[in-house]
Amino acid sequence: MLPVTHKDASRSLGSRLKEKVSGWARLIFSDRNSRNLFLFLLLNLSFAFVELAYGIWTNSLGLISDSFHMFFDCTGLLAGLAASVITRWRANDKFSYGYVRAEVLAGFVNGLFLLFIAFFIMSEAVERAIEPPEVKHERLFVVSVLGLVVNLVGIYAFQHGHGHSHGGSSGHGHSHGNHGHIHSHSHGSHSHSHDPELSGSNSQIMKGVFLHILADTLGSVGVIISAILMQMFGWMIADPICSMFIAILIALSVLALIKDNVLILMQRQPVALDHVLPQCYQKVSQLAGVYSVQEPHFWTLCSDVYVGALKLEVSKAADPKYIVSHTHMIFASVGVRQLYVQLDYASM
Repeated sequence: MLPVTHKDASRSLGSRLKEKVSGWARLIFSDRNSRNLFLFLLLNLSFAFVELAYGIWTNSLGLISDSFHMFFDCTGLLAGLAASVITRWRANDKFSYGYVRAEVLAGFVNGLFLLFIAFFIMSEAVERAIEPPEVKHERLFVVSVLGLVVNLVGIYAFQHGHGHSHGGSSGHGHSHGNHGHIHSHSHGSHSHSHDPELSGSNSQIMKGVFLHILADTLGSVGVIISAILMQMFGWMIADPICSMFIAILIALSVLALIKDNVLILMQRQPVALDHVLPQCYQKVSQLAGVYSVQEPHFWTLCSDVYVGALKLEVSKAADPKYIVSHTHMIFASVGVRQLYVQLDYASM
């Protein structure tokens, strides 16, 4: 057997790397949302460098802060792109639900970074507002308009970029004796979909991207207004005020995202189901043989994908298949993708 040379090892490492990159590229370009994300990431990153260079050249904090916002938006786009790929990885024994929650983690971490940069921009803006520097506003206008155009392209590309979730679940029952009374357990199917449209993950990713780009667009408008005010009235304080405006927009755009992600991670009952779940409980209680609904638990797996578990107290003469199938239908109609039902037979 011939010894493996350093050259052969390098070639094999290179070929493995090339194979991985081509696999990622296939995953990215196989989906419209991830493809749009990748292309807009390149456009955004390129213009962020242009805007930073012009901001330094013109001594405009508004432009520099907007460029940093664009850089952090690029991390958001990159996180969204990575999440859109990771969510399509297959489920396994260790990750039985797959990797769909990658989007939640990506959104939460990115939101924290954006809050940090918003605080940094605000503190710099306050400092400059106290002592406004000389800004070369005549060079500011063109690049600000170009930034607005880039963001408008992003808004156009992503305004309809929301995934749709579909679902259904089936149940099966079994019985066993336990301390003198009988239980029947019914569980929703454990099949997991890795189509991004079925997982619903693209909805959250696209929502985050859209909010960031919207804040960027308003920030560009703020820079343009400050450039006009400085040129027409010589109001140099307009630049730090514009920076404060951008900082507030960044914070507002991510607070809602952070809140949504925290609620998901804390296993809160889905907000979208708050008003419909009581009606579902009432409908289930009206099924023949059902006495009461007990211990309901509903949570969000990822965007628009809801999972639930509940216990039903039923009569000994109740038909378990009828109750299980109708319970699944009732909750599936409001968007619960998987439902775990326990039937507890009354001892009376």
